[in-house]
Amino acid sequence: MAILQTFVLTLAALSSLSSASPTPGPVLNSRATCTNPIKRKEWSAATAAERSSYTQAVLCLATKPSRIGLSTTLYDDFAWVHNKLNLRIHGVAQFLPWHRYFISVYETALKDCGYTGNAMYWNWAADSAAPASAKVWSPVDGFGGNGNLTLPDTFTHCITDGPFTSLRPAYYNNDTIPHCILRDFMAAIPQASPPLQEMLGFAYTQAIVDEISTTNTNFGTFHGELESRPHGAVHAGIAQGDGDMGPITSPNDPIFFLHHTMVDRVWWLWQQADPTNRLNDFSGTEFGGVTATLDDLMPMLGLATDRKVRDFMSTGVGGSDLCYTY
Repeated sequence: MAILQTFVLTLAALSSLSSASPTPGPVLNSRATCTNPIKRKEWSAATAAERSSYTQAVLCLATKPSRIGLSTTLYDDFAWVHNKLNLRIHGVAQFLPWHRYFISVYETALKDCGYTGNAMYWNWAADSAAPASAKVWSPVDGFGGNGNLTLPDTFTHCITDGPFTSLRPAYYNNDTIPHCILRDFMAAIPQASPPLQEMLGFAYTQAIVDEISTTNTNFGTFHGELESRPHGAVHAGIAQGDGDMGPITSPNDPIFFLHHTMVDRVWWLWQQADPTNRLNDFSGTEFGGVTATLDDLMPMLGLATDRKVRDFMSTGVGGSDLCYTY
C-alpha cells in the first residue's frame, strides 16, 4: 500500500504552476443545444476498426506541432499542461470537471487527426479481478502491455508491444527527458497480510465504486473519495515505481485518457442518480484553500480556452457544450 500512498501524496506535492504565457489555443466547439447525445463506448465493446482509428489518431498527435509554443509535439502538450497545473487540478474541487474538459480537448485533437469515433473508456471495475489480462492491454488491438525491466533506455520498463512502442514522450515531471512509454504493472503479493492482488485490483472493484457512489450524497465528499481511492489506485497499479502513469506527466501514456474517461463515467452515473440536485452540485475548495464555485475558471494554458466549471457540469440535453452519455 506504500506505493498507492506515495501516488496520492504525489498528486498534492509534485510540480509547480507555470509562469509561461503560451499562445491561446482553439475554443472547444460550443453546442447551443444537445439533442442527440452520443454514447461513449468501453474499449472492449468497440469494433476493430474503431480501435484502430483511435490508436492511429494517437500516433498522429506526435506528428503535429505544439499548440502552446513548445518545441515538442501536440502529443506532449497534454502531459506538459497536466503537469504544470498539478496543484490546480488535483486534490481540489475542480478535479472532476477539469479532467472532463481535458478529455474533450483530447477527443477533439484525435478527431482532427482523422479519428471517426468518440472518447472511450476502460472499465477497470469490471476487470478488477484480473486487470493485467484486460483486453485493453492487447498488443494487437489494444494499448500494448507491461514494460520490460531489462530493455535499455533512459528509464527501465519500456513497453515492448502494441501500437505505441515508437512513441517518445518528451517530458517526465518537470524535466525534458525523451523516453519510451513506461509501464510497471504491480505484481500480486500473496504472502502479504492481507494478500495484495495484482495491479491493486482490490481497490477499484465495482463494490468499491458502488460504495463511494451511494455513501457520498454530496459532491464535496464524493469527488475526494473517487480521486483518492479508485482513481489513484489505477494509476499506481499500472505505474508502480517506474511507469509513466505515476508522475504528473501521466498523459504520456495513452491509457491515461481511457482511465480518466472511466472516472468521468463514474461521476456521470453519480450525477444521473439524482440529476435535479447533482448536475450543478459543486463544492469544496480550490488551490490555495479558496471556496469553490461554479464560476471558477478551469485553466488550459493555451491548449484550449479557459472555461468556467458550470460549462462542464452536464454532458447532455440542456444546453451543455458536451453531448454524450455512457
